[in-house]
Amino acid sequence: MSTHPLDNPVWSALTGPQADIVERAGSAVRYPADVSPFAALPADADDAAWAALADLVGPTTIVLTGPVHRPPAGWRVLESIPGVQLDGSAVAGAPDPEAVVLTEADVPEMLDLVRRTRPGPFEKRTHTLGTYYGIRRGGALVAMAGERMRPGGWAEISAVCTDPAHRGQGLAGRLTLAVAATIRARGELPFLHTGAANAPAIRLYESLGFRLRRETAFTAVRLDRSYPAR
Repeated sequence: MSTHPLDNPVWSALTGPQADIVERAGSAVRYPADVSPFAALPADADDAAWAALADLVGPTTIVLTGPVHRPPAGWRVLESIPGVQLDGSAVAGAPDPEAVVLTEADVPEMLDLVRRTRPGPFEKRTHTLGTYYGIRRGGALVAMAGERMRPGGWAEISAVCTDPAHRGQGLAGRLTLAVAATIRARGELPFLHTGAANAPAIRLYESLGFRLRRETAFTAVRLDRSYPAR
């Protein structure tokens, strides 16, 4: 049974600090589709919980992580990416004088930057989950980072990305620390996820003070056509 908020972070967030935006059926929870593709079940999910998830998500693709990321029969795994979860409880963070808070007006540029850099799932309303900072050069958004999951007492740093033409300048690290400082100012602790194969990102985050907490996976699933209707 999971006891730490980060063991099942989507569940912890959507049944805790982010319960105001949850979509729920029985013991299945998810973010609104235009916010994030993540959904979750309790760690001891039974057949009824998986049936509730089927009712909740219908034919849409969702992403599972935490202790429940391998579905039973009736679900089709589209992709499963090994990942790591990094604990930033030792990271104090630091405001950045060049970082600006991104708003609704910046969403088209944020989506374009994500499309070109592929930091992970980012939808048109993902920015509503927390504070997002960006750095502009010549008026153009060239780097950003922000917040996504908020399990109790923690906040996830997410969507850390830099335009390829501006890499090597330390922008990702600076923005990660800026978001961490905002999280710490609220009395929460930062953490983040990244792909297990993304060695450069892991080295960067470890250089900032993040430490490996556990290995995980990000599994995109969809109901199989043979799944029984209820």
